[in-house]
Amino acid sequence: MQNDQGFADFFYTAPDGLRLHARVYGEANSGHWPVVCLPGLTRNARDFHELALHLSRQEKNPRKVIAFDYRGRGQSAYDPDVSHYNVGVEAGDILAGLAGLGIEQAAFIGTSRGGLIIHVLGALRPTVLKAVVLNDIGPVIEAAGLAHISSYLERTPKPKTFAGAVDAQRGAHGADFPALTEADWERMVSALYRGVDAGLVPDFDPNLVDTMAGLDFSNPLPDLWPQFEALAAVPLLAIRGGNSKLLSAGTLEEMRKRHPGMETITVDGQGHAPFLETGSLPDAIAAFLDRAEQQFRTK
Repeated sequence: MQNDQGFADFFYTAPDGLRLHARVYGEANSGHWPVVCLPGLTRNARDFHELALHLSRQEKNPRKVIAFDYRGRGQSAYDPDVSHYNVGVEAGDILAGLAGLGIEQAAFIGTSRGGLIIHVLGALRPTVLKAVVLNDIGPVIEAAGLAHISSYLERTPKPKTFAGAVDAQRGAHGADFPALTEADWERMVSALYRGVDAGLVPDFDPNLVDTMAGLDFSNPLPDLWPQFEALAAVPLLAIRGGNSKLLSAGTLEEMRKRHPGMETITVDGQGHAPFLETGSLPDAIAAFLDRAEQQFRTK
């Protein structure tokens, strides 16, 4: 049963026995493709709350939306083996969650790491992908952008108050996100932190930071072009923050060349990664999903 916030909590067991969590929005059988939302490296299902409400409450094409907490994030259990915090294991966790919900195919929205997991799912089980939205992620990750994220995570602030957390996030990311309003920053903080006796802490396993320790940011990172090209038959929308340091404009253009049917949106005044509930993005994403489903049904 859905709560007053418009979703139901879903707990399930990962293939290795870990207890994991997702939020489920909307009716179980709306007649339209369900939507799976996959967050960034240290983020959680709360990032998608406003977008999930929007998609699940569309007047014409309401959709069931599932927003996942990866292991070690949000309401999912922390993994005692830090090596399990990788996109391969996490892709398997998503498939286990979908199996538990009885979902064989869906449209996928992936922010940053979520987009990498979508690439893995395309290799593991391509039939599960009906349409894809990649939010500020592609086959090439700029090493400088990833180094910036790693540096920030190593010194993640632990503010005492909500207002302090808002100030800390604005101070760290404000230059890349001049388009955000005070309400946007407050939503970000509500999604990122959880309350403890000492104040607020980021809602993820601190050991996640260790997974980036061995990366050499002075050299180009391995690319995922073969996995991306395997998505050629899947309707695709790529969203890029105009100030993104992780997904370059050049990579976005190359993606368009290799996937001629791909749609693109560049979000001015935002960096990595754009807030999908802001501006015209919710309507644009809903319209893309509607077009993709209509084209599929008329084939």
